[in-house]
Parts: sequence; C-alpha cells; structure tokens
Amino acid sequence: MIELKNITKKYEINKNNIITALDDINLSIKEGELVVLRGPSGSGKSTILSLIAALSKPTSGEVIVDNKRISKLSDDFSSDFRRDNVGFIFQKYNLIANLSVKENIVLALIPMNLHVDVIEEKLSRVLDMFHIEHKKDMLVKNLSGGEQQRVAIARANINEPKIILADEPTANLDKNLSLAFIEILKELKAQGKTVVIATHDPIFFTLDIIDREIEINQGIIS
Repeated sequence: MIELKNITKKYEINKNNIITALDDINLSIKEGELVVLRGPSGSGKSTILSLIAALSKPTSGEVIVDNKRISKLSDDFSSDFRRDNVGFIFQKYNLIANLSVKENIVLALIPMNLHVDVIEEKLSRVLDMFHIEHKKDMLVKNLSGGEQQRVAIARANINEPKIILADEPTANLDKNLSLAFIEILKELKAQGKTVVIATHDPIFFTLDIIDREIEINQGIIS
C-alpha cells in the first residue's frame, strides 16, 4: 500500500545550514493498517506524513503508494493524488473560522466540479458519521475544540479517501476529547481505512486497535 524506499529528506536553511529530517529510512504500511509514528518533536514524523501525502518530495529515494511512484509526480498530479486518495487531519485543524461547518467541509470538493446533489449526499454522509449534523450551519469560530476537530475529520473524509493521515491529532485536546477521537479512529479502522498517526501522546501507545508503533528519532527509524 505505502512504501518509503531509502528516503532521505534534507532542508536547506541557508548554504551553511542543511537539516537532515530523514536519513535513509525504509518503511512499509499495509492496506487497512493503523500505524503510529512515535517520537519527540523534530524527529521526522511530520515529514513522513508530508511525503506520503505528496505535499513534499524526498531529497533521495522513492515514495510508492498503490504501486504509483508519487515522489515523481508533478505538482498538478500530486494535487490530484491527494484529492483522490488522502485525507489529512492537521494538528491545528486548518479550518476557516468565519465559514460555517458545512462550508469548511465542502471546500475539499470544489476542484471536482460535482453536481450539487452529489455534494449534498457526500456532506450528509460525513455530518452523520461524525455526529455534527446539528452544527452544520454554525460558524467554526463558535465551536469547541472537540467539535472543530470533528469538522476537520469530516473534511478529511469527504472524498472517501483510502488513506487518513493525522499529525499530532490530540495535541490541542483534553483527555475526554482525546478518548472521543480514539472512538473515531475505531470507526475509520472498521471501514478499512489505512491510518497513519504522528504523535508523542502516550494515550496511543497502549491501544489494542493500533497494529504497529514505529519509533523515530533524529530522522532514523529504530
């Protein structure tokens, strides 16, 4: 499903300062797996997510998803790949505060030029799935943190992607809301989604729904 082969990722801050975020790593994730990438801040977890989502390209090595070499795609085709295959749950939600819940969710569908009936059907499905139908007309800025996260998760699922990527999804949540997020994870896993979570939150490290934990430190998988 997902393969990272001999991946190195370097960021050039300036000519005399080059940071190695990932150092010749190899990683395979099977379809339907729920995998946790664990490690401290700056360890390379988020970089792995960005490579899988084709948001960035490796300095060397290959990223392969469903037998497609996505690290070789042009920017336009990378956007198409994300639209059709990946739902991304960001740490800070990346919602537009002055738009409503439904407006934030359907933004992901704009590039697809879908008929309004199809959009309404997709919207209704995720509003119901994540229990926010009664909030659909509220402005996002008036929602609680947990409700905003549900909107972000609904947006990530609106295109029915195969892959869900979550970057520090519980960083802004209290314990009860974190437990609620785990219940959502169970639903996504039951649907057969491939889920990859980057986190250093210990709440994930003892869950029976996690198939594998992968330790990353200073850009190296241990």
